[in-house]
Amino acid sequence: MAELIFFSGTMDCGKSTLALQMDYNHRARGRGGVRFSRNDRAGESRISSRLGLETDAVEVLDSTDFWEEVMLRRTQGQRVDYLICDEAQFYTPEQVEQLAKVVDEIDVDVFAFGITADFRTRLFPGSQRLIELADRVQVLQVEALCWCGRRATHNARTVDGVMVTEGAQVVVGDVDMVVDSPAAPEAAAHLPVVGYETLCRRHFMRRVTAHGASLMAQQDQLLPFEVDACLWRGSGGPGESPRGGT
Repeated sequence: MAELIFFSGTMDCGKSTLALQMDYNHRARGRGGVRFSRNDRAGESRISSRLGLETDAVEVLDSTDFWEEVMLRRTQGQRVDYLICDEAQFYTPEQVEQLAKVVDEIDVDVFAFGITADFRTRLFPGSQRLIELADRVQVLQVEALCWCGRRATHNARTVDGVMVTEGAQVVVGDVDMVVDSPAAPEAAAHLPVVGYETLCRRHFMRRVTAHGASLMAQQDQLLPFEVDACLWRGSGGPGESPRGGT
């Protein structure tokens, strides 16, 4: 039976890489599928991985109707056994419901990949609806890491290296993306640089990014907490390796 499966995690946990791998595996077994994506870092109508993998895809718009997309292809004689839906956090709740209908009514597998929460720790509307409707929600096993070495659980947005918790939910791009294009070219040097970073909960709550920790260290300032508590994961003290070895 067809399923709606939501593969979720933070940035850098390999969602797009897995999406491309699953598409390859299913095509290698003779199944027909369609790749969808929205707001990919590589541009429109693309699925790209930070490992360098990239392929074409159908760009999802607010007007996209997945039921119509599948039925159109089938009436044209194209085989559609599954859908790869990358960047699914940007889909509308209505589009997620369309994906569920595709699974239930015409037995098409849907493999959705996306980030669960935004830089404010709020659920994306698309991700929330996927969690509510999916047959399975799978957290990816590849762990993204915080700068301290702990498992990263939160996505942080930075502006000029400083973490922010306010702003538009969706700012398309990857790290070191310049926003708010100026009217005058000479103002480009003063544009804020927007980046994204994965942090553990402790550093997210304390708003300590890798850039901020580096500045504190350069200025010989003490961090507002005990660094060893974050760096050393073993049961012993700083004399042990991070995982308790020797």
